[in-house]
Amino acid sequence: MKIVGDFLILFLTDVNTNFVNLIGTFITFQMVSSNKSTAIPQTITLVHSGEDYFSRLEKIILESKFEIHLQTYILDNDSTGQRIISALKLAASRKVKIYILLDGFGSLSFPTEISNELSKMGIEFRIFSPFFSANSLYIGRRLHHKIVVADAKKVLIGGINIAEKYHGTPNEIPWLDYAVEINDDKIAKSLQELCTDLYLKKRFIRRKEIKSVFGTSGGMMVKVLQNDWLKRKNEVFKAYINKISTAKNEIVIVSSYFLPGKKLINTLKNAAQNKVTIKLILSGVSDVPMARRASCHLYSKLLRSNIELYEWKKSVLHGKTAVIDQNWSTIGSFNLNNLSSYASIEMNVAIDSEEFAKDYLTHLTEIIAQCERITPETLTLKYGLVSKLINWLSYWTTRTIEIMVTYLPQKRFRRLY
Repeated sequence: MKIVGDFLILFLTDVNTNFVNLIGTFITFQMVSSNKSTAIPQTITLVHSGEDYFSRLEKIILESKFEIHLQTYILDNDSTGQRIISALKLAASRKVKIYILLDGFGSLSFPTEISNELSKMGIEFRIFSPFFSANSLYIGRRLHHKIVVADAKKVLIGGINIAEKYHGTPNEIPWLDYAVEINDDKIAKSLQELCTDLYLKKRFIRRKEIKSVFGTSGGMMVKVLQNDWLKRKNEVFKAYINKISTAKNEIVIVSSYFLPGKKLINTLKNAAQNKVTIKLILSGVSDVPMARRASCHLYSKLLRSNIELYEWKKSVLHGKTAVIDQNWSTIGSFNLNNLSSYASIEMNVAIDSEEFAKDYLTHLTEIIAQCERITPETLTLKYGLVSKLINWLSYWTTRTIEIMVTYLPQKRFRRLY
């Protein structure tokens, strides 16, 4: 039972609580270049976990004037959570309309008294797919994306939950993760509509047409990718497969709970056979040990395909990002495993921009320099027969529970819809 419990934490804790977005639509926007005027804020900005993210989030909330949508997997009632809740209360006191949607498992411990207090202040508050319902225990489909939209003008999208471990403390650095801030009215307006539909549980979100919006000049292209397999939306997974299979030079992937299915593994191996350099930044320290052990079971296969492996050990790795051929990047909530692909609501941002990709790659190169590289020699020294057996058991236990978890939401989905 402990193994099952660990895995459920893996699945529903941001481990891979992969949330294939209910909202279901592929939004493509050609964004105007920000170099036309230094007075115009940068359209899209890379955001790091830690104070960088939470100061931006707090500022967005405090400067909002009309409407805020906050949808996330985890909102903890710790110092970081209380900081953001205080900002939301101040915004509500200014008559800003606020909608909060939290996942029923990720935010299972969120105090009822606080949600009641927020509701009394006029804040719209709802739990997505409560873990405990009237007649059942529901462990399936989860809300895993992390998105904030303010005044249909500003957006934060990424993999960062609202909790102290993502901010860090004087004694502990934050979990390694990323987000992007988008300042574009057309993108923000479309995402506000999507958040509204999801909050209101609109049944036919997947049928809504989201028109592509194009800028009047060059600049970068941004796609908001959604994954919600039960709503027949798998844009994030398709984007990974497409970009990896067409890569020419280099692929750098940050993956916190790396347990991809056969299709993605084969796509990576084929790219490596085509002389593409592939670097995987993986967890050296994990909040779910069984998840990391399951990933380690794949190391030998990956190394035989000349894929470079690096383990980040300075903190828990929670990022879900990639840079391909120094011109395409993606950042968001989507983990490279079947739970993100088939059981959860997820959202990523894909950026077609050489400038953005090169800047982000510079940062990832610094991260790699601080990682431990895994080679065939170090793998042999690190994992003896017993360790290999534990990795094997972790892998197949995880795969078995994945099947269970991806099957259960389908049954409930058909019943509800």
